Amino acid sequence: MKRFIAVQHSYSEFLGAIEKQLENRGIGFTYFRPFTGQSLPVSALQFDALWLLGGAYAPDDRGHISWFDEEMRLLRAFGRARRPVVGLGFGALLIAQAAGGEPAGDRAPYAYWTTAHATPAGTADPVAQAVDGRQVLVAASGRVRLPGNVEPIVVDDAGEWIALRHADSYGLLFRPELTPGMIEDTIMEEDRPQADDISAVLEQARTLWPEFRETTDRVVAALVAGLDLMQERHKPPVFKIRAVQDGQ
Repeated sequence: MKRFIAVQHSYSEFLGAIEKQLENRGIGFTYFRPFTGQSLPVSALQFDALWLLGGAYAPDDRGHISWFDEEMRLLRAFGRARRPVVGLGFGALLIAQAAGGEPAGDRAPYAYWTTAHATPAGTADPVAQAVDGRQVLVAASGRVRLPGNVEPIVVDDAGEWIALRHADSYGLLFRPELTPGMIEDTIMEEDRPQADDISAVLEQARTLWPEFRETTDRVVAALVAGLDLMQERHKPPVFKIRAVQDGQ
């Protein structure tokens, strides 16, 4: 069975609208929650893909993200194993940093609707083409400047990158997994920093929900194609050690 790992950075942000898509494809997934003190796996070899989910803080806000180094080690382990990685929001910024990007300095949260524009680098990319010209919701905290050797595949109306492809990884600052209910939950999180006009963003999500769901379907299908997510990767066997008594 195909087995994915999802690293969760707050209770409110999970695979959301994507969960059913994965279940319908016979894909199992396991959540790890380092923000509760749970340790992350050290190896990629027991999993077929890694999802790095959204979060409330910028990646360089180490006061709130004490597990940053551990998560980056896991991300690099998947890279060495050539296993697919998808980063959403906060997770996209981690992928950008792993590719050599640098934090832009501003840690402020943001959430806004924009039209997605495929770039020349995204001309043949299935994810870029799936969202080109469609309304998408961008949400994260902080920005990462991409290195010169990484071209974005999708930008927003202002020309800021909102999707990148690097080796076997996609980083998406737009959020196909979010539902209006998940946005409501993030607003209700105690002490969570909020983007300006978050209430207007939520209202727009409710209005655009049918179109939003269609976009999510298109993005998941494109990720499956772009990363070959239906392929089950080789997993080493797990051996059980049985104590043997003298004379046996």
